[in-house]
Amino acid sequence: MGLFALLVIDMQNDFVREGSPLRVEGAEAIVPAIKSVLDIFRERRLPVIHVLRVHRPDGSDVEVFRREIFKKGPFAVEGSWGAAVIDELCPLPGEYVIKKTRMSAFLGTDLDLLLRSCGVTGLVVTGIQTPNCIRTTVFDAAAYNYTVCLVRDAVAARTPEIHAANLQDMENIGTIIISASQVEPWLLSVQERQN
Repeated sequence: MGLFALLVIDMQNDFVREGSPLRVEGAEAIVPAIKSVLDIFRERRLPVIHVLRVHRPDGSDVEVFRREIFKKGPFAVEGSWGAAVIDELCPLPGEYVIKKTRMSAFLGTDLDLLLRSCGVTGLVVTGIQTPNCIRTTVFDAAAYNYTVCLVRDAVAARTPEIHAANLQDMENIGTIIISASQVEPWLLSVQERQN
């Protein structure tokens, strides 16, 4: 299966913190699970990639269907507090940051090139939110032939029903679905199979 990298998607103040313009219900609840997975990758010195949505202050790079929302309350403006990663998951030196303007972490970014340059063949995916940025990234990763593992309690959606339906769809295309507590033993089993 090769080398796995961790993606931490959109865990930014504007999407997580109470009162923020595009806060995802349940985003704060998954922070401990993401942190536990992040700690595992850091301890093992495996690649960590923070994927951030960032926009120009004038909103010219926002999707058409979100332009009115952006006009009423700009979100994820590059350089702002809202666009920054929440303190609990702040990138460390040596960790990668990919900036995107669309849902998929692959669309219009150098993520695929970065992964291939690092020898990465698989991804462990965490962050928000399940039906949008998580799902589109997972589907694109599968299209690029990456093995994908999604951490079910380290991703969130507006409702449990939406979350569950999207997990099922991703599992149906071959995504490995595990919980945060299973990540370490799963990585060990992958490593053992390679040796």
